[in-house]
Amino acid sequence: MKIFKQSFFSFLLLTCFSSQIKSAIDIDLENFSKAPKFLSEFGFFQDMRNQIPAESVHPYSLVSPLFSDQTDKLRFVYVPEGERLGYVKNKVFIFPVGSTLIKTFAYLNKNSALDQQLLETRLLINTNSGWKAISYVWNENQTDARRSIAGATIPTSFIDSDGKTVDVRYRAPNQNQCKECHQVNKVMTPIGPKARNMDKAVNYHSGEMNQLLYWAALGWIDEKLESIPISSYDDINASLNDRARAYLDINCGHCHIPGGSADTTGLYLNLIENDQEQLGIFKKPVAAGRASGNLKYSIVPGQPNESIMLFRMQSLDPGIMMPESGRALADEAGINLIKDWIDKL
Repeated sequence: MKIFKQSFFSFLLLTCFSSQIKSAIDIDLENFSKAPKFLSEFGFFQDMRNQIPAESVHPYSLVSPLFSDQTDKLRFVYVPEGERLGYVKNKVFIFPVGSTLIKTFAYLNKNSALDQQLLETRLLINTNSGWKAISYVWNENQTDARRSIAGATIPTSFIDSDGKTVDVRYRAPNQNQCKECHQVNKVMTPIGPKARNMDKAVNYHSGEMNQLLYWAALGWIDEKLESIPISSYDDINASLNDRARAYLDINCGHCHIPGGSADTTGLYLNLIENDQEQLGIFKKPVAAGRASGNLKYSIVPGQPNESIMLFRMQSLDPGIMMPESGRALADEAGINLIKDWIDKL
C-alpha cells in the first residue's frame, strides 16, 4: 500500500489558474452533436503545433502507457476552475462535469531526420449526460485538427527506438470504436488516470514535480491518497511479475475486467485480479476456433508457445489479434515481456 503525502503548502501557488478556455465545452454539455469542427476552437492550446497548453490546461503522464503502434502520447487535462476530483481506491479519478482529457498521438521522431508528425487528438469530455469521445485528425500542415466521426487511415513512417525507419498505416478509430475500450457496464469512462498510474514526476512550466502532489497543490485532490503501487512495465529494476501485470493491466485490463467489453470471456487481466484461472492460467477459452490457434488454454505456465494469450498478441490477423483494434504493428517488447513471464510461471 502506498500513501501519497503533500510535503509542502505552496509550490509558489502554480500560476496556472487564470487563463479561460474559450469553451465550446459549455455548448457541448447541452448539444454534443454541435461539437467544434476544429480542435483549435476549444482553446486548449496556446501553440497548437508545439502542443503548448493554455494556462488552465495541465500536462499529465502515466507510469504504464498503452501500446499504440509506438506512438508518442501527449496528455493534458482541463478541470473547470474551483472544482475538485473524487477519489475511490484503485479506480479512475471522478472528474467534475466540464472536465476534459486530451490525448495527442504523434511520432515525435526526436534526434532523427524525420519531422515530428501529429496524427490525431482524442478528447474525452465529461458532460451532463456522461463522458463523450471526439477525435480530431491533424492536417498535413500540422496547424490544426479536424473532427473525424468516421476515423482515418494515415500512411506514415517513424523512427523506432533502434533508429530504424518503420512504415505504418496508422488508424484513427471511428467514434463508435472508442466504446470498445472506454466502456464499463455500458458506461463510458476514462482508463488511465488512476492514482496508482499517476505516481511519477512530470516536467511542468514551474519545474519537475510528482503529479499527484501537483494536483493536490491545484486543489483537485486531497493531500493523502492510498493506492496499491504499480511498476512501469519497462522498469528493469521491477520484478518480472510486476512488470507483466502492469503491462496486462493497461493494455488489456480495461476490456478484460468485470463489466468490460470482454467480460463474457471470464479472462480478467486488471492489476487487482488474483484468481489464477481468471488471469488465464489453465483457463479454457469460451469459444474455440482459429482465434485460439487450436491451443487449449489462455496461459500454460512454462509454455508460452502453447498459450493463447501470446499467440493472439503476436498475430496481425484482424480476426485473431489482441488487442482487436488500436494497432497495426505487433508490440515486440510487450510480446517478449509476456513470453518471459509465462515461461517463468
